[in-house]
Amino acid sequence: MESESLQDVFDSVFAGISQVREAYAPQLTPREVGIVTSVATGIAKVAGLPGVGFDELVKFPGDVLGIAFNVDADEIGVVLLGEYSDLHAGDEVQRTGQVMDVAVGDGLLGRVINPLGRPLDDQGAVASSKRLPIERLAAPIMDRAPVTVPLQTGLKVIDALIPVGRGQRELILGDRQTGKTTIAIDAILNQRDQNVLCIYCAIGQRASAVAKTVATLRKKGAMDYTVVVVAEGNDPPGLAYIAPYAATSIAESFMEEGRDVLIVYDDLVQHARAYRELSLLLRRPPGREAFPGDIFYIHSRLLERATHLRKEVGGGSLTALPIIETEAQDISAYIPTNLISITDGQVYLSPSLFELGVLPAVDVGKSVSRVGGKAQRAAYRLVTGDLKLAYAQFEELESFSRFGARLDENTRKIIERGRRIRACLKQPESAPVSVPVQIAVLLALSAELFDRVPLDQMTGAERSLREAAADIPREVCERLDTVEKLSDADREAIIQIARKSLARFQPKPEPEKKS
Repeated sequence: MESESLQDVFDSVFAGISQVREAYAPQLTPREVGIVTSVATGIAKVAGLPGVGFDELVKFPGDVLGIAFNVDADEIGVVLLGEYSDLHAGDEVQRTGQVMDVAVGDGLLGRVINPLGRPLDDQGAVASSKRLPIERLAAPIMDRAPVTVPLQTGLKVIDALIPVGRGQRELILGDRQTGKTTIAIDAILNQRDQNVLCIYCAIGQRASAVAKTVATLRKKGAMDYTVVVVAEGNDPPGLAYIAPYAATSIAESFMEEGRDVLIVYDDLVQHARAYRELSLLLRRPPGREAFPGDIFYIHSRLLERATHLRKEVGGGSLTALPIIETEAQDISAYIPTNLISITDGQVYLSPSLFELGVLPAVDVGKSVSRVGGKAQRAAYRLVTGDLKLAYAQFEELESFSRFGARLDENTRKIIERGRRIRACLKQPESAPVSVPVQIAVLLALSAELFDRVPLDQMTGAERSLREAAADIPREVCERLDTVEKLSDADREAIIQIARKSLARFQPKPEPEKKS
């Protein structure tokens, strides 16, 4: 009896299998497959893939990704985004049907990642539920608002004379080893408790230099609100090319949430060189300095994404500080002039000032901010009105005084005052100065309180004044941030504190001799 029931079970099962087998109709899914025809430094030529689109992501063996860069009739040129030493002619290539994107969101804060969104630190996988394409259209003009809020860098010379606003693009340029990265890192350090998130994008930098920068940010507690995107110097040129676009998409995700973001590109000359290398390898026609014809466009479309949005579309802002390295102080070279015309101003660092020990080595005469002045606090405008003019006059007259020419009393006075302005604007690295302290120092300068301080005591006098600025009443400090005009009472209160702190550095008048 049991054997018959078991037979019935088998019969029913086999009958079901037969029905399923007869009902099954195999479906063929067409799949485009290409073949690698050649591999060079950072690029590959691929035959096949007739339906691939420009900028589409393609996949090679070993999970190596690439971007379709040249789409020709018979083959495509692909920019490789990973280690390509194991790729060979004849390898299979697959389409992905999507463009390059990157993970975004709060999970990236405090992390060091590469442009593909993969972690470079020892903190495990990146936690993110959202991805954005690295190439995105800039915000339309009607979604933008004027730059009205200052972005304090903590550097006296910049906040006073070359102010930067939130949503501005301010270029930092100068020869190598003049302190460009230091200025950008100081600006990041000063955003603590300012509700500004920061993105530091290192392009083609030495791994040791990037490690030093990350260590500084960790030591100062800045990694809590910072994302570091790194394309090292020994990475494929494709990674250096996409790095700033990936970093900007991460920044835009925060901006679209209504937050203020600061992004540093260090540096865009390396980015331009990576693009030139890829273009020449892919046989694109070279132009001036062997750069391709669209070299201006790769930077303009990048920096056009920095803006200040209207409140109706979130009200966030993205401030860009691109860095470029000049050669032999030549700011009229191709890439520097391109970026000067794209950005809203520049901070130029002079090697001669750097050699004199004037740090930060900002050349005020060649630096300008075309937008930030509108966003600068009223207190700054009051105290720095004639400061830039006096400093520019001093720099011009100083060169004449080196020839040993006789100087009249007025010229000598301008030079002496200029030397004190320069001494006050000096600042050590990683030591940003708060707004009330800056106002106190600048107000003392404009009131000529430093004029009687001996030049060799200026460092101590300025330090004493910064310490005394802690005595400025809290309500006065709050008004410095909000009021449209500094009142005479507040101005006098700050000057009295400054005068008291500087009294011991000024020489006492000699007693009159009795005849």
